[in-house]
Amino acid sequence: MTNPTAAMLVIGDEILSGRTRDSNMYYLAGELTRIGIRLCEVRVVADEHAAIVAGVNALRGAFDTVFTSGGIGPTHDDITADAIAAAFGVPITYRADAMDLLAKHYERQGLPFNEARQRMARIPDGAQLIENPVSTAPGFTLQNVHVMAGVPSIFQAMLASVLPGLTGGAPLLSQSLRVMRGEGEIAGDFAKLAAEFPELQLGSYPFNTNGVYGTNLVIRGTDAGMLDRAMTRLSAMFA
Repeated sequence: MTNPTAAMLVIGDEILSGRTRDSNMYYLAGELTRIGIRLCEVRVVADEHAAIVAGVNALRGAFDTVFTSGGIGPTHDDITADAIAAAFGVPITYRADAMDLLAKHYERQGLPFNEARQRMARIPDGAQLIENPVSTAPGFTLQNVHVMAGVPSIFQAMLASVLPGLTGGAPLLSQSLRVMRGEGEIAGDFAKLAAEFPELQLGSYPFNTNGVYGTNLVIRGTDAGMLDRAMTRLSAMFA
């Protein structure tokens, strides 16, 4: 059985400008690997309506699940919710349940529930809210697209509420071997091993430590026994 697939759309000028280093993709990849979902593609787009719409529509049709991060806050450049609504061709309105959550949150904080904060209660029609235990403002799920905040602590908290509802596959396992040889030296034999085990994913990752070259050889797959056999062959090959 083939493992389910996923993609991620990272949204934000701050990522593309280099002002902010994205950590959500790294975290998402680890969590999906744990439950047997393959993260197959990640795109980064600016805070531009057309780019978000195009990205969402391309990814949601190609993969089982799509995750977005960024652009669902209270400021004028937080346009993700509107873009998602446009991508699906549905209206976006102030949701009563989201308004209630936010109103109570700001009342507890002793802060005004002003127009900017109310913007975070605008949710595309037909979406389900994603809980946000960190700052209350919800994300949402529309069909196979999960729309979440860009702040890492909030993204992670939202993801924790989404993952139990996803259907995973066999856990994605990996083993690695570090060899003190360059890629060019091991490429031929490594390719032969890959041909012997087409069900597994074999990758090589070169490194240079204090002028000494080497390669980390990684084998990934869902069949533990096959993975062990491939690693035994790999170890004997480069012993």
